[in-house]
This record gives sequence, structure tokens and C-alpha cells, in this order.
Amino acid sequence: MTARAPLVVVGDALLDEDVHGRVERLAPDAPVPVVSGARAVRRPGGAALAARLAARDGREVTLVTALGADPASRAVRGLLAGSVRLVELPLSGTLPRKTRVLGADRPLLRLDEGDGRAGEATEEARSVVCAARGLLVADYGRGAADVLRAGLERAAARTPVVWDPHPRGGPPVPGTRLVTPSAAEAAGFARRLTDDPPHGSAPSGPGTLERAVRDAGLLLDAWGAAAVAVTLGERGALLTHGETPLFVPAAVSAHGDACGAGDRFAATAAGLLADEALPEEAVRAAVAAATRYVAEGGAASVVADGRPETASAPPGARELAERVRARGGTVAAAGGCFDLLHAGHVALLEAARRTGDCLIVCLNSDASVRRRKGPGRPLVEAADRMRVLNALECVDAVAVFDEDTPERLLGELRPHIWAKGGDYARSALPETRLVESWGGQVLLLPYLDGRSTTTLAERAARPPAPAPEGTP
Repeated sequence: MTARAPLVVVGDALLDEDVHGRVERLAPDAPVPVVSGARAVRRPGGAALAARLAARDGREVTLVTALGADPASRAVRGLLAGSVRLVELPLSGTLPRKTRVLGADRPLLRLDEGDGRAGEATEEARSVVCAARGLLVADYGRGAADVLRAGLERAAARTPVVWDPHPRGGPPVPGTRLVTPSAAEAAGFARRLTDDPPHGSAPSGPGTLERAVRDAGLLLDAWGAAAVAVTLGERGALLTHGETPLFVPAAVSAHGDACGAGDRFAATAAGLLADEALPEEAVRAAVAAATRYVAEGGAASVVADGRPETASAPPGARELAERVRARGGTVAAAGGCFDLLHAGHVALLEAARRTGDCLIVCLNSDASVRRRKGPGRPLVEAADRMRVLNALECVDAVAVFDEDTPERLLGELRPHIWAKGGDYARSALPETRLVESWGGQVLLLPYLDGRSTTTLAERAARPPAPAPEGTP
């Protein structure tokens, strides 16, 4: 496989902290939720998150950012140690820290602290920018891009630069290869250029394709960029070079914590442009990566050692199970690879749905399928398998697991019913003891004979039979 190009990330680091807990009642002295069993998780934020995500792609990543001697700066250094090379700018003030308080994985409150800004550029930072083969500017409006602006402008004339803008930051340098505002950010930037009132004169609001096309065209001309990709959340992204725009839809609708999805999008696009991919290729891959990031748990998948956490059940599946349990309903779950979905799979899932009040499908990840089935599998990647399963009326949610068995995921979902195909009738299921430990029940369901992915794949690989003689 071709080696991936190194990437330089320039921007403003933050420290992000999530405080997770349970919400079961309101406070007696005010109509506010009480968060109990709180636990705090820290992760790099802002440009530091973008750098860590790029490093997870197997790239050599250098982050040019402002850090100081305050506790938040020290925490970010520790979170990046071993995965990202740091080139530090002086920091005036304390590093910004953003704390979210979440109940049942839904944000309830955010606390912002720290007013630090980047000081002057250093010779080391200028040298790193000058030598970069690919650049991502993660501008969070705290001065890192401003103090290196002259060097970034010179770099844009010779190397691909991706600029992820912020409402409080400056415009991208002329010649930027790709700018990646969100729909709301693009609408805000466009209003500044046109003096439009909020939502402008477009027939729809800033989240619509029509508005995104208009805003992207205005920004492309005003900024002198080669291309603008407006991210549209779970819908995908819109890319324009100034001609007919390209809409890149997300393959699946991923519901969950979207915090950091813009950083995932920008880091993927910047890395691929450094690898000399076309902007269209980079944006398609970036949409898929951001969708996968949200589906796998979003910011919760980033941990201190530089490796992704074992993916947990996405909030949609977990919340569904909790909601059905809370009202006294029965949670059913079924699992498998579901590679080349066929009639046998559909019959199994329809039967499983009838055993409960909701059905959650536990889906093997691509890596898990390869370990089970061999290097030629899966035939269909996880994002597409999720999309097909979610389209079935009998399926209420899909959660992906990366291990060889779904036991960890089942432990999170705690279904009342774990349904398996009848072809397991003569073999012991490793999940049985676990499911029974919380009072759940394993059920075997009839399986349609003669249907299997292997059989379908073998049949598709055969050469077509010769036509009978005399057939026109």
C-alpha cells in the first residue's frame, strides 16, 4: 500500500471534557435535571482533535498550536503524547477548556473557561509550515492561524491547504485548495458579505441545499479558494468549484454525538489531498469518515492513548433500549454479518422483531467479518450493510461491534431477547450465559434452508451458462 503523506495541522488546541451521568429526576429547588453517578472523560479538542484523528489514519502528524503552563495545556500535551508531534507557539492566557454535562448521552449544559490566544510565531513553526506537504488549518479563532498567515499564504501556492473556518477566525488565505464550513457557518459568513438579515432572502433556511449552493458560491469568489465543501450534518456535503455543484450524500443516517464530526471531515479531506487525491474523492471519503465517526460514538471514541476506544453502542441504539425498557416493553436483539442481505436474513429479522417491542441489530464490523470469514469478506462494507438493514421496516436500530462476538455490546444493550438463526441449534452460543445473567432469554428462530451469502457469492462468480442453440 502506498505510504500516506505526512500532514501538518495549524490551529487552536482546546481541552474538551465530558461529564456523563444518569438523569432520573428534577431538583426539588429548581426545574433542572439532577445528574447522578457522574464520571468525567477528557480528550483533545479543536485543532488537537483534528490532529489526533489524522494520526489515527496512520499518518505522521505535526500540530502547530499555542500551549502554556496551565493545567489544561499540560493535559492536552499528555493526551497527544506518542501520537502527534507538537510544535508549540507561546500562549497568552490559559488554554480554553470546554466542559459538557451529559445525561443519557444528551448534552444538558456546556461550561467554557480560558481566554488564551496564540502569541507570535516561532522560527520552528514557520519552518514546519514552509516544508509541509499537506496542511490543515483548524481555525478556532484563537490566533494560531493569524500569526502564521504569511507562511500559510506562501504554502497555499505550492501545496494543498484545507481550511476549516470558525466564525471568530479570519478568512482562508487565497489559493486554499478546500474550505470546509458547516452549513450554519457558511450562512453566517455569507451574511457578512451581503449584509443579509438572518437566513437571507433564500426561500429556505441555512440547512437546505439551495442555501448551501448560494452560500458556497459567494464564499468561493470572496475567499479566492479553489473549492468550498459545505458540510450538511447527517445529509452529507455539497462541493463546488464554481460550476455545477456536487452533492455527496451520506450513505447512512448516523444518529449520535456529532461533536468533532467537522474535524473528522476536515482531517480526512486534508490527508487525502496531501496524498494527491482529487477534491471530489477527498470529499466523498470525508463524508464517509464523518458518518462512521458519529456512528461509532463520536468524541467518545477518542481516548488518551491515541487509539480509538472499542466502539460502544451508538446513542440511538442505547437510548432505544432504555426507552423501551422504561415503559415496560421487551427489547429484542439479533446479530450477524448480514453480508449480501438475502431472504434468509430478512425472515430471521422479521421473526426476531415479533418477539419484542423493538429490534436492535448487532452488526459485525468489517474487521470482525474478515477475522471470521477470511480476507475476501465482507463483500459489502459496514456502512452499506447498515444502510440496507436500517431500510428494513422490522429493524429499529443498528449497532456495530468490532470484536469476534457481540458480548460487550450485548452487555451495554441488555436485551430481553437474543435471537439467533436455527442453524445454531447444535452448537453452544457463547452469549447464552451472559444474556441469562440479567434475566434475558436466548431464542432460536427458524432459518430458511438453502440461503447463504457464501452460496450467493459462489453463484455470482460462475461464468454465465451458454445460450441454447438457436437463441437469437
